[in-house]
Amino acid sequence: MKRYGKGLIVAGALLGTGVASCADGKDSASATEIACPPTPPPPGMPSMPPIPMATSIKPSDTSSSTMIKPDPADQIKCGRTEIRNFDNVIFTEVPAPGGGNRPLALDMIKPAKSGRYPLVIYITGGGFVIAPKENGLNLRRFVAEQGFVVASVQYRTAMDGANYRDGIADVKAAIRYLRAHADDYGIDPAHVSVWGESAGGYLAAMVGLTNGQKDFDQGSNADQSSAVEAVIDKFGTSDTSGVAEDFNPEMAMFAAPGSPIARYMTEGGQTFPPASNALTHVGADSPRFLIFHGSQDRIVSPSQTLKLHEALRAAGRQSTRYVLDGAGHGDLAFAGDPAAGLPWSTNEAMDIIVRFLRESK
Repeated sequence: MKRYGKGLIVAGALLGTGVASCADGKDSASATEIACPPTPPPPGMPSMPPIPMATSIKPSDTSSSTMIKPDPADQIKCGRTEIRNFDNVIFTEVPAPGGGNRPLALDMIKPAKSGRYPLVIYITGGGFVIAPKENGLNLRRFVAEQGFVVASVQYRTAMDGANYRDGIADVKAAIRYLRAHADDYGIDPAHVSVWGESAGGYLAAMVGLTNGQKDFDQGSNADQSSAVEAVIDKFGTSDTSGVAEDFNPEMAMFAAPGSPIARYMTEGGQTFPPASNALTHVGADSPRFLIFHGSQDRIVSPSQTLKLHEALRAAGRQSTRYVLDGAGHGDLAFAGDPAAGLPWSTNEAMDIIVRFLRESK
């Protein structure tokens, strides 16, 4: 473990082509437009196990949403803003399955120029089985270059013997840590948003919807708030027990006893308890939401985010939902289809995210 700059604790090396460490005091990366960097293979991370995909899907109502069809060729570019990376920053320790404690870490990207920037917490997907914080590097860097501190957090999964409360607690611990170290990292602690995809979309929604619910806060920096003012939920489940609905009957195995999602949505011996359902937590004080789904998502039905969107609106809260016509479940590179992710990394889709985040500043 090493210390850099103003007492910043960083485990491991600071990674990224052309990126200077905090210690050398130099700005990094030239302001030249480049392709946004692909996600590197996570070190020591097992590959994603096969995920069942539906062979048929029931059309979802889009009357309360906005349909868009991004051009896959219109891909985002990076390199216009000098950035600085902080990788493998340990933000808390949690009980290890075999006894003792294990650290959880985050990777952070921020503009190199000094100043205070709004914080965006990124939560990767992984079917509640894996949670490589290295994912989504191209998307995270693009957002960071627009004037945000973007921190991708590690969280516990079903493979760790954890449940949904543990995952939510991990994300909230990262928020509290970064608020506590706002001066060190140039963060504006008054403006914190959370952004997740798939399993991470579920956790992002739950983190926002449980603002102020102390039973979801665990770990260090207890004097700091874990509340967020805005949520971006990309194709996450909300009605957990109905995750396989709208698909062919064989997909019922997705939520069957012993499946990763059933193991993760367990508490006190009860599978899919009411508290694991995001709809249970929607209320008059819920934060602003931006929701995305692909019309051809065959892993999480579009009706999952539609239910959340309609519940938020019924509660009088601000929710905007976009449906990407013909798009599937985000980046399906693990399924041998890297082209599936192209609609999600277009300027049209990512500009919507940046505009939403700027409205929260």
